Amino acid sequence: MPERADAARNRARVLTAAEDLFAERGARNVTMDDIAKAAGVGRGTLYRRYPDRAAIALALLDDHERVLQEKLMGGDPPLGPGAPPAERLAAFYTAMVDLLDRHSHLALAAEVGHSRFTTGAYGFWRAHVRALLVDAGTPDPDALVDVALAPLAPEVFRHQREERALPVDRITAALRVLARGLTT
Repeated sequence: MPERADAARNRARVLTAAEDLFAERGARNVTMDDIAKAAGVGRGTLYRRYPDRAAIALALLDDHERVLQEKLMGGDPPLGPGAPPAERLAAFYTAMVDLLDRHSHLALAAEVGHSRFTTGAYGFWRAHVRALLVDAGTPDPDALVDVALAPLAPEVFRHQREERALPVDRITAALRVLARGLTT
């Protein structure tokens, strides 16, 4: 059943308002009432589609993550198929740092504590990195895969950028070292 035109307009207004508010204040400082007010919709309209801020952030982040997923599956090497596992993992880290640099405010709102591990995107990233570890012949990839993804936690990235004042290129360079170490 196609989405009604008014529902599509409300969804777009909610997502635009939420993205602006999350970027401006940080998700923890935005309430569902703030989002409803900024979007010009009622609370019932908002809650019918989105039970909480994390659901809104996931909807916003989903589009950005889907683009990266498509590149991983069918894009040019080294991000896409055809490059050695170490190069692909390094390219994945670079792409994820770029995604976090542009959208960490959304990732922080969407991936709260244990919920990070239940998102579809995390499952995709996990499967991708595990496959690279297997292809590289890395011992015990099942135990290592979540460790390999841990540096990409939004809290870690935000801490490195804001508290440690590390530039993106240094974070990326460190992750490239990690990628080589995990796959050789």
